Amino acid sequence: MRRVRAAVAEAPGAPFTVRDAQIEDPRPYEVLVRTTAVGVCHTDLTMRDTWPRRLTPMVFGHEGAGRIEAVGAEVTGLAPGDQVCLTFASCGGCEQCAAGHPAYCHTARARNLSGGRDDGTTPLSLDGTPLHAGFFGQSSFATHAVVHERGVVKVPDGLPAAVAAPLGCGGQTGAGTVLNRLRPGPGSSLVVLGAGGVGLSALMAAVAAGCDPVVAVDPVASRRELAVELGAKAALAPGDGLVPALRDLTGGGAHHVVETTGRPEMARRAVGALRPRGALALLGLGGEVTFDVMDLLAKGVRVHGVVEGDSDPGRFIPELVGLYARGLFPIDRLVTTFPFEDIEAAVAAMRDGSVVKPVLTFT
Repeated sequence: MRRVRAAVAEAPGAPFTVRDAQIEDPRPYEVLVRTTAVGVCHTDLTMRDTWPRRLTPMVFGHEGAGRIEAVGAEVTGLAPGDQVCLTFASCGGCEQCAAGHPAYCHTARARNLSGGRDDGTTPLSLDGTPLHAGFFGQSSFATHAVVHERGVVKVPDGLPAAVAAPLGCGGQTGAGTVLNRLRPGPGSSLVVLGAGGVGLSALMAAVAAGCDPVVAVDPVASRRELAVELGAKAALAPGDGLVPALRDLTGGGAHHVVETTGRPEMARRAVGALRPRGALALLGLGGEVTFDVMDLLAKGVRVHGVVEGDSDPGRFIPELVGLYARGLFPIDRLVTTFPFEDIEAAVAAMRDGSVVKPVLTFT
């Protein structure tokens, strides 16, 4: 056991409180990572607000980056001192994992959203009492995390931790949706609804893939400006007349629309903005969406539900690092850093739209 500092949610919807806790040594297939940076994602906040009371107190955080301090006896390919990016958990042996789609692992819920390991245990404790953790296999709102080796991806030493952190979820979710699932051809049109961290990651990937035009939609003017700086042909506010404007900008309708807001009305607008046989990718957490089936049938629309960019992190995160190194995926443009102890300030800045991707850093 070692002492750590962790941002604890004491109850559903409660603010994060940084507290002293204890963490176990890694098991045979786990590694202990000293966290150097962790992104704050809307998913952390959504899940904190709706998390079952029986699974609190809880530590969230699922965009961790850091250095390995210790490895379990059966770990291969990783060593103390390695700089790493942390990502979601998967079993590695089910049909989906074997096919290169670990985001759809048959045991994904138990490994990522159960408040602990898949066997019900947790590596964290608080005043001698188990502290729920294992969020997306890591719970990286803490100075240290114990993570299964499958959730750890080695990255170059020179990669800034504040860049590595969001690659583990937001970066790969947006970019992977474009590059792994939609796979647009050069010159195809793509619209991104929502210019947050996920949406702008999708936009950057679309620009890198040669999509033209790429159009962003967001209510926040500063995010629309950033979208244009990152390569969007246009960036619109989601007001009246949005669908006709998008159809005009894309020459009769977009080939692809990436919907990141989780708002039902935006998903319905997305269908209207598509051209015949266009593709809609739904990424945002939300409730029920009702479509007019005739609209889908008449257009031949393909609807994709996408988790974690349908990525195999061990392959895809290094690809994103390569794109970043070549200046084609400037995810650092989205990042604003905050000290770990100021986690609630980071949350507030993300919620009011003044910051796209807050990343907490550790001294």
